[in-house]
Amino acid sequence: MAEIFRLGGIEMTKADVQQALIKSTGEDDDEQLKVNNRMIESFLNGFIVFKRGKQELKPGQPDSLALTGEHVNNLLLKKVKIALQLTSEDIIEILDSAGVKVTKGELSALLRKEGHKNYKECGDRYARNFLKGLAIRYRG
Repeated sequence: MAEIFRLGGIEMTKADVQQALIKSTGEDDDEQLKVNNRMIESFLNGFIVFKRGKQELKPGQPDSLALTGEHVNNLLLKKVKIALQLTSEDIIEILDSAGVKVTKGELSALLRKEGHKNYKECGDRYARNFLKGLAIRYRG
């Protein structure tokens, strides 16, 4: 994971990653490293590079992995879709395996660019169940 963070532009040691993965108990969280949206987005960018390799930019082409500041759940869905080369049907199956029914139209709205008239913010329920479905698919 430290390597994936590095590929995304953030230097983290193995100890830093372990501190970030400590589950919050609500009490004395001095041991836990606070993870912000910028760190999550950098990790997801690094995950894309880790799984697919570094993309060579053509002259004048903007860096497609630049930090966007987009809603973190929508970003998670999009970037994991890219990294794992998932189709919309794959995502629908993954969500279905976690017990969530979603139509192609609803999924399309979640994958749209923020500001598009049909954009829909991805709620925590979708994101949580997407991760649960990924665990079922890749562990099970």
